[in-house]
Amino acid sequence: MKKLNLILLTFLLTLFACQESSVETSTGSTEKDQSIGKFAIVIHGGAGYIKSLPPEQEKLYKEKMNEALEKGCQILKTGGSAIDAVEKTINILENSPLFNAGKGAVLNNLGQVEMDASIMDGKTLNAGAVAGVHHIKNPISAARIVMDSSKHVLLCGDGAEQFVKKYGIEMKNPEYFIIEKRVKQLEKIQGKKVAVNGIKGNFNQYIDDHKFGTVGCVALDKNGNIAAGTSTGGLMNKKYGRIGDSPIIGAGTYANNETCGISCTGTGEYFIRTLAAHTVSELMKYKKYSLDKAQKESIMQVQKLGGDGGMIGLDKNGNISWFFNTEGMFRGFKKSTGETKIEFYKQKNNL
Repeated sequence: MKKLNLILLTFLLTLFACQESSVETSTGSTEKDQSIGKFAIVIHGGAGYIKSLPPEQEKLYKEKMNEALEKGCQILKTGGSAIDAVEKTINILENSPLFNAGKGAVLNNLGQVEMDASIMDGKTLNAGAVAGVHHIKNPISAARIVMDSSKHVLLCGDGAEQFVKKYGIEMKNPEYFIIEKRVKQLEKIQGKKVAVNGIKGNFNQYIDDHKFGTVGCVALDKNGNIAAGTSTGGLMNKKYGRIGDSPIIGAGTYANNETCGISCTGTGEYFIRTLAAHTVSELMKYKKYSLDKAQKESIMQVQKLGGDGGMIGLDKNGNISWFFNTEGMFRGFKKSTGETKIEFYKQKNNL
């Protein structure tokens, strides 16, 4: 009898241990192996009226987006942090005049650039942001400095520039950021003169980027940490020091290791009013929604108020999703499995 009881006790203890090591998450994977060792990165380059692009333009966008993904992937592959991958990936997009961030940012009604950016660490929930800056070559790096080296989350204008300058960040004259395409777009929208059509001078016939063009990135590193970042020039012809959702934590950017990382693009006023990025995390945490379902719900809330745009996301298990209510969104991802994708136009299920 004692021997039988001992066998029964051993069996029950073994069964209990197995159950403890395989508790299911809302996505059906196990807590034990949910993300450790895996890594992934997802980016966007703005959403808007993107129905078709000339082949030469498709090639340019794909090459630049692939370069950005490769940079972030290399950092993650060699054991680097998600926060480093997000910053360095967005740097590449900020340095390209193809997007509305950094060089090539849209112009306000005075013909000036006013750039915003934010970054968030999902492990600590620490975050940093800058808004309305004119001279910082890479605003996402300035946001990182605010996060790492100050007690604050958001600094704006001259104060932000004075603070980050102490840390050796690269500054540029305003002329560096201004490109001919943006000047012609501003002239067209202000009605001063008719902009010259053609691929070289004006892209409005292909992309409604007086509204969209923000860049963003979300990454998951080998240690299971998530980070997210967003950088933008804002709205073309904006006035009164307008600031959108991109530098607002919870609106345009959010990251939490317990749930997901999100970066948004679109009409920022609506993303602010719905706290679009944070909403995704809350739906996943409290309603046990999948990342995909939570993103759809969040964008539908934006749409109900009259807003357009989209978002990319990555959850704690390495699942990637994106959703948008516009004709297209520049987006792409790479995973440690080798899976990769870059898309521009609307698909049946968005992903």
